Amino acid sequence: MALLKSKYLQLVNPVYMGDRPACEMKLSILSCGSEKTQMYNISSVDELIKYKNDSKMSWINVSGLKDIDSIKKLGELLEIHPLSIEDVLHTEQQAKMEVFDKYRFLSIKTIQHKKHSYSPADEKKKKFPYFRKKKNFAAKEDEINELVIDQISIIVMKNVLLTFQELSEDSFGGIRKKLLESTGDINKIDTDYIAYLIIDNIIDEYLRTLYNLEDYIEDFEDRAAQTTDNTFIEKIQETKKYLQQIRRAILPLKENLMTISRHELFFQTAEIKPFLQDLNENLNHAIALADHYREWLSNIMEVNLSLLSYQLNKVMKVMAMISSIFIPLSFIAAIYGMNFDYMPELRYQFAYFIVLGGLGLIALVMMIIFKIQRWF
Repeated sequence: MALLKSKYLQLVNPVYMGDRPACEMKLSILSCGSEKTQMYNISSVDELIKYKNDSKMSWINVSGLKDIDSIKKLGELLEIHPLSIEDVLHTEQQAKMEVFDKYRFLSIKTIQHKKHSYSPADEKKKKFPYFRKKKNFAAKEDEINELVIDQISIIVMKNVLLTFQELSEDSFGGIRKKLLESTGDINKIDTDYIAYLIIDNIIDEYLRTLYNLEDYIEDFEDRAAQTTDNTFIEKIQETKKYLQQIRRAILPLKENLMTISRHELFFQTAEIKPFLQDLNENLNHAIALADHYREWLSNIMEVNLSLLSYQLNKVMKVMAMISSIFIPLSFIAAIYGMNFDYMPELRYQFAYFIVLGGLGLIALVMMIIFKIQRWF
């Protein structure tokens, strides 16, 4: 507590910093007793005081970061460093890991894949690219697949696990269900184990998101040699940028996990350490997939650009042939368009029709030559 009262920390004033409006805060706690695991929804931070020194393992989850005062109060209650609270509220910064005397802190970028109906207003307010795909031929609306990057902050103590979610939606429903339905030895469930489950779930979500993107990239590949739509290249570029953002979200976690594996700083439960290799392998696979998809999209873009170039060459070829036909015709017409007084042909009775016939004959002969040469 002496550090928390340092005069230098009086300058620390955590505020929310994110690329989206802060969501309303929701509190919940999952308590693992000696016989069973129970979950409660909480309306105020004051209700958590009784869990501070409880011998039971408690998982406190905060969804939504709008109520900054309550978050600061929670930090003071659990003796969390103000700089850690500042990291929780600063959702635009890179993921990081820190180890303090009484707890360990880890922030992670998550990726969520959502589906909803398309409306034109979505295109104006989107933060990240949307991937549209028709439901079926009878569908009245398009389906929007939205990819959202979120920040999860994890604080691991001896008997308390504290998680902060940027969005109000529950990302850990599957983990809670698994713990609530657990029939094994509940006493073996500790904060390290739940923290591992959360990290593993986030990494699995990385892979699921990338696998879902594969369907859209295959759709791009099918359309690449057929479409000349001006927005096609733009959509590919948006997808490539998003893949780069996914990669930037994954890399810091990989670096943190490598540090955890080497120095054994974060997880203090020996049984979890062998599973870190599996987490690293999955992360490497996710990074490799993101790189492969970016290269795949580059190849698709080259195919489409080749198609556009081919279409342009066809147009230019037709224009060149038309120009070639009209050049001699224009030459002859220019000769007889000169205003000389002595041009014998102008006095002939059928000169006009003879010249027109000659022009038509020249055009026909040139077209026959082009056809023989297979220029069209």
